[in-house]
Amino acid sequence: MGYELFSDVILLHDVPQEGLCAGDVGTVVERHHVEGIEPGYSVEFFDMVGNTVAVVTLPESSLRAPTRADRPTVRLIDDAA
Repeated sequence: MGYELFSDVILLHDVPQEGLCAGDVGTVVERHHVEGIEPGYSVEFFDMVGNTVAVVTLPESSLRAPTRADRPTVRLIDDAA
């Protein structure tokens, strides 16, 4: 499929070590291509006021593009200031 730099993507599974949950929306900041393996992306995730929460490298199969059927939601993180 492939994602353009700076496009929004949706996480398909939890990444608990980074505090991320399936459904979180991130922004593609880099594409990684290594011959013979699945393409990967560095994705930056933000809180609602624009602070970076995490930057993680994920395989393409861990992401999907947003659709018209998607709606933003909010979840409260206990340690958020």
